[in-house]
Amino acid sequence: MNFTLFIARRIYSHQSLDKRRASRPAVVIATAGVAVGIAVMLISVSVVLGFKHTIRDKIAGFGSHIQVAEFLTLQTPETVPVQMDDSMMNVLRDIQGVSHVQRYAMKQGILKTDTDFLGVMFKGVGQEFDSTFICNNLVSGCFPLFTDSVASNKVVLSKTIADKLMLKCGDKVFAYFIDGNGARTRRFTVSGIYETNLSQYDNVICYTDLRTTVRLNGWEPDQATGAELTVTDFDKIDATEEVVIDKVNRTRDRYGNTYSSKTIMETNEQLFSWLDLLDLNVLIIFVIMIAVAGVTMISGLLIIILERTPMIGTLKALGATNGSVRHIFLWFAVFIIGKALIIGNVLAFVLILIQRFTGVIKLDPATYYVSSVPVEINITLFLALNLATLALCFLALVAPSYLISHLNPAKTIRYE
Repeated sequence: MNFTLFIARRIYSHQSLDKRRASRPAVVIATAGVAVGIAVMLISVSVVLGFKHTIRDKIAGFGSHIQVAEFLTLQTPETVPVQMDDSMMNVLRDIQGVSHVQRYAMKQGILKTDTDFLGVMFKGVGQEFDSTFICNNLVSGCFPLFTDSVASNKVVLSKTIADKLMLKCGDKVFAYFIDGNGARTRRFTVSGIYETNLSQYDNVICYTDLRTTVRLNGWEPDQATGAELTVTDFDKIDATEEVVIDKVNRTRDRYGNTYSSKTIMETNEQLFSWLDLLDLNVLIIFVIMIAVAGVTMISGLLIIILERTPMIGTLKALGATNGSVRHIFLWFAVFIIGKALIIGNVLAFVLILIQRFTGVIKLDPATYYVSSVPVEINITLFLALNLATLALCFLALVAPSYLISHLNPAKTIRYE
């Protein structure tokens, strides 16, 4: 067995058993400092990942990852249709990195009951629409299976809209559409009610079938507001959009309208900028926690070295070099850090799992878009964080360990 490792293990085991040692409180404090530091960092990363992915998935649920539409539609409040026939849909489906494509059409309208009315935005979706997100957020009713050939006269509202108009599933509601062609009326049946807590969408979006929305806009059957593309790997969304730009953007349909595209980061800049600020907060927490862990470890190591001064003198007198004695105490520090990391990881995982399965810590949905703190476990990132903490704490102890080279054997063992 390695000499320095053997001595370090003996010191560590003796240190933990001998309660009379003056350095024992310092070791306990150092262990606690590192354990709390790694636990706080893991929880911070878990919460930030949970927030970013939850909010991102909610935004994508309403508009997917990439939108392909008419240039003016993406740049101005005006809605201009583009041709979305089978040929264009196949072009979009064949783009590498795209996993799903669905058409949509938007139409502004007014929902009216006997006592109230509310301006909303109808989103018409086709039979290929992926309703997983909305179904996962339904609070009552169901999401209809829309087809392209038959108008369903069914509508899915948000809980916000339903509460304002005092509607529930099964109720009939009139919708009025006013444009250059005059005023038209449709009678819808409330099929489902959803709630995502993403207020900018919950306040206005209602789902109905694509055929009804296209006819209300007065468009041709092969026209739509655009198509929504879901990418296979969100981290490669920019690369996928580059392919979309090369194949689709700036081309014209048979009606003379120009195709263009935007990612959800471009259409929701404010939300994603807010999420990016969370990364800065985590970085600040990392710096503070690493500094606290480093200082407590340095203090503990110095106290241990001073307490073990006679032993250091004896080892030097027996022929041990300064380097080998330094390695003994660095191994000793690694044992302390390792134990602290284990304690910190157990503590962090317990708290994260409690929050994940119980949602005990609540949030205001109007401010944070979620009703409880979202958490996410990323084993690869957590492992990297542990290794980085171990490495940084170890490097912080290298300089204080050189104190050993200044200890004179003759002086240190004089009083033994």
